[in-house]
Amino acid sequence: MSEVRSGPGNYIDGAWVVGDGAESTSYNPSTEEPLFRATGAAPDQVAAALDAAHREFHGGAWSRLSAAERGALLHRLADLMERDAEELTDLIAREVGTAISTAKQQVYAPIDFLRWFADAAVRGPADGLEQQLRLHHEPVTTSSMLLREPAGVVAAVTAYNYPIMLIVWKIGPALAAGCTGVLVPSPKALACTVKMVELFDEAGFPPGAVNLVFGPPAVTEQVVGSPKIDLASFTGSAAVGIAIQQLAAPNLTKVVLELGGKSPNIVLPGTDIDSVIAGSALRFCLNAGQACGATTRSFVPRADFDEFVSKSAEYMSGLTVGDASDPSSTVGPLITGEHLTSVEGFLERAVSAGATIVTGGKRPAGLERGFFLEPTLVTGLDNSAEIAQEELFAPVSIVIPYDDVDEAVRMANEAKYALNANVWGVTTEAIEVARRLRSGTVTINGGGGRRLDAPWGGPGMSGIGRECGEEGYREFFEVKHVQWPIR
Repeated sequence: MSEVRSGPGNYIDGAWVVGDGAESTSYNPSTEEPLFRATGAAPDQVAAALDAAHREFHGGAWSRLSAAERGALLHRLADLMERDAEELTDLIAREVGTAISTAKQQVYAPIDFLRWFADAAVRGPADGLEQQLRLHHEPVTTSSMLLREPAGVVAAVTAYNYPIMLIVWKIGPALAAGCTGVLVPSPKALACTVKMVELFDEAGFPPGAVNLVFGPPAVTEQVVGSPKIDLASFTGSAAVGIAIQQLAAPNLTKVVLELGGKSPNIVLPGTDIDSVIAGSALRFCLNAGQACGATTRSFVPRADFDEFVSKSAEYMSGLTVGDASDPSSTVGPLITGEHLTSVEGFLERAVSAGATIVTGGKRPAGLERGFFLEPTLVTGLDNSAEIAQEELFAPVSIVIPYDDVDEAVRMANEAKYALNANVWGVTTEAIEVARRLRSGTVTINGGGGRRLDAPWGGPGMSGIGRECGEEGYREFFEVKHVQWPIR
């Protein structure tokens, strides 16, 4: 058994603090061995973190830094992440279960985003920090300007599946805008989070600018429900997102919610099936399907259905499932045994309803420990089935045939989520389909990688607001109108 690391776990007002709350342990989902242990924050410690962030925003050292100084600190943090990229990659593989062959993407992509936010700190939002309006003449001639000012204290509540990326997506733009933050991570990704906050500390951010507290749901409830919070940013399930919104409501705290997805993958008529197999499968198999944008519903022309299913099954059965730290693994484990059991329940109910599991659906042979599931392809049910409508967060996809493109679009839009989608086919035709899809993002023929200047999020149960890009950066500002008469 590997050695369990322990530490204070909470970072409050520039100091590491041993929590007075309940003990929490994160585990390596490949081996089921404990990885990191710490005690969570007690209510008075959570209050101290909120006080520190509030003080720093309202006249503290952080509030007096220039935009250039904030940007320089964020670039310094990116430098430190590059220095420790190997360690961060290893942590993600061991704590999240992301196959190490792809885990580095969860390090280098956040570094790129962090540098984008660092530059944005200096230039401000696209609309500018000050915007002059045209003269107004009723009832008297007046001049006006809009001032964009930092929103205030940000509660950043992060999920386990992309822990470093989510910290950067929330705390990065908050600090760039001049806000302060209280970070509340999933205890399942505590080691990754602590390492990142250690880098914030080393980078030299003033005490109170960034704070970390963790623990049971009561910690999140205290932070998000505090009147000292001006914006709550959360990534996770729709159910928890609703709870976050309810916690924020009494203080009318602004929320940015990036929630679930049940994203469609549409293959248009005439598309070369061989060209879409790998791209379709990997979009829901990498990270063991634990990605909100995973395209887990494939809609395929009826004439191509059998070919798509058979070739997908062959490709998926060739993916290597195993310990995430093994470079030969393509698909790692799910995060916990409880989550694996939940996914198995979805599959059992699907089979009872008449589904066929074409490939996968089982725990792999030879892996006695770890929370592994074979990449799974399901057919035989229509778009209204539970497994076609609910987010499983697993390497599981359903394939559904269609007779015409209108039917494919209709089924794609028949979901409570609207986060992401992909369309395969002739580009001009695929773009026309993309225009008809209710989705925050649509990639054509697999897209081309995440853009730093593009937003992420979606309507419906996929959330409120956007993360990243100019749209996401603007979430961290308030707009003030200043007007005066021209005499």
